[in-house]
Amino acid sequence: MDMINLENIIERIREIMDDETNEQLKEELNGYHVADLADIFQELKPDERLKCFTLLDIDKAADLMEYLPAQTQVELLSDIDEELASKILTRLPHDAAADVLGDMEDDESETYLDKLPHKFSEEVRELLTYNEDTAGGIMNPVVLTVNSDMSVQDVLNHIRIKAEQDNMELYYVYVTDKQNHLLGVVSLRKLLTSPINQKVEDIMISDIVKLHVDDYSDYIIDEFMKYQYNALPVVDLYNRLKGMITWDDVHDLFEEETTEEIYQSSGISTEVVDEDEILTGNIFNAIRARTPWLFITLLGEFVAVNVAHFYEHTLTALPIIAIFMPLLAGLGGNIGTQSITLMVRGLSTGQVTLSSAFHHILREALIGFLIGGLFGVLVTFATWGWQHSVLLGIVVGVAMTINMTMATIIGTFTPFALKAINVDPAVASGPVIATTIDVVGLAVYFSLVTLFLIRVF
Repeated sequence: MDMINLENIIERIREIMDDETNEQLKEELNGYHVADLADIFQELKPDERLKCFTLLDIDKAADLMEYLPAQTQVELLSDIDEELASKILTRLPHDAAADVLGDMEDDESETYLDKLPHKFSEEVRELLTYNEDTAGGIMNPVVLTVNSDMSVQDVLNHIRIKAEQDNMELYYVYVTDKQNHLLGVVSLRKLLTSPINQKVEDIMISDIVKLHVDDYSDYIIDEFMKYQYNALPVVDLYNRLKGMITWDDVHDLFEEETTEEIYQSSGISTEVVDEDEILTGNIFNAIRARTPWLFITLLGEFVAVNVAHFYEHTLTALPIIAIFMPLLAGLGGNIGTQSITLMVRGLSTGQVTLSSAFHHILREALIGFLIGGLFGVLVTFATWGWQHSVLLGIVVGVAMTINMTMATIIGTFTPFALKAINVDPAVASGPVIATTIDVVGLAVYFSLVTLFLIRVF
């Protein structure tokens, strides 16, 4: 849905609201796909959004919840009748219901849990006991299980009954024993193409790729990317089947992980403040998320100021050199950021490992030297033509080459160093690289100027 169509739809919905024709509005809203409805709801005012939400069919409202940001989900459920909210929650997949309730205050979520059907409530409560970033907190506990001695015909009949009763997602059928230990897995394709009298144990895959309830999101993403399955089973320490995670869950995880990396690489903390709060929530929460690393950057830049102060006599004797400082800092910072972005992303996807650190540092150092040499030559000739001093041009050009080479080395080394001490490279890399490159760049520049220019000028 493009912006022009969206604006026209919003205008039409508001016109229907003004005419107070709820039946027409209900028909209009229920005609849209839930993905489009989510875009519409994001543009409506809170009171308009609430009115539209109450007019949706319950199944439509439940489907819509999964497309809305967590903050909007909580606001809508908190503002409608508790009975209606409970009915909507029961129509959500267990993992989605747990996510919504987990974003609420404890007393509010407990109120809803008490109103939900007992079995559903107990399963959601179990999900809430797991860390939300682990397989246990992400999985859907409703899975289709069969016994190994069942025939293909028995399984197909079982699927028809269970899938309709429990509204479950169907990707694979899991084979378990009486104690719910995971024995194997069968794809729907295999079931449909096998003889109806054949036993499940003869067609199941026993070498199963599976997740543990305590596996964290980055590992889950890696496993899905590696094996390309539509779903993976989740087991506990005793290999008992607890649930499954599907590809759409992982898509959401990957999106969250990428967003978190972007924020953290810019020095925005997502640990103390939820991501939604940073962009659209309370302004003081946004300030809390952005200031910690800015303070660290401030301290680092004071070091850079002290470097400049140490060479005060050089600046006094040759003030012209000050005009080149932003040029060196800007290009050094940019190429360093490029290196750090490549390494952080490579470590995240598994393309780069700690064992290959030395190779990548050397490679990036060579790239930095070659690019720095190219820009150094350009700067040399530009400065020579501008200031009519070949020596000044050479010093600035050499400083540029060294600065860009050092920036790539620092930018490559920093993520590996942080990874080695079990610190997320994305958390500190941005602020660390900015201050370190400034300090090193200024020190190199002023040293070259002091050695080669002061006596001449």
